[in-house]
Amino acid sequence: MDVLLYIGSTLVLIWGVAHIVPTKSVVKGFGGISEDNIRIITMEWVAEGLTLCFIGLLVLLVTVFGNLQNQVAAIVYWTSAGMLVIMAIWTMLTGARTSVIPIKVCPVVKTTAAVLIVLGSLL
Repeated sequence: MDVLLYIGSTLVLIWGVAHIVPTKSVVKGFGGISEDNIRIITMEWVAEGLTLCFIGLLVLLVTVFGNLQNQVAAIVYWTSAGMLVIMAIWTMLTGARTSVIPIKVCPVVKTTAAVLIVLGSLL
């Protein structure tokens, strides 16, 4: 069902952008850390946001321009959903154990998007 694919991909894309936007304030939240640590945290924070944007955009583009009954589309959908689940698990084991509410919500958003993408590819 295309609508589930559109919702799932858009959710991931928006979550990726929302991840990138507050990078500067997130880094400032670490207080007085070295320039190297600032660069590493910035790099990793933005990299996750870009990864989410890429997954969302890839699924969206395949849905818009591809043949949904195509085996390649199915591979894109399932591997994208798999990566989202892996990222959700990683976040649950690390960042979600902090007191930061958006990071606690992150695994739910990623898992929800993965489920929507899988269901959209099957229906």
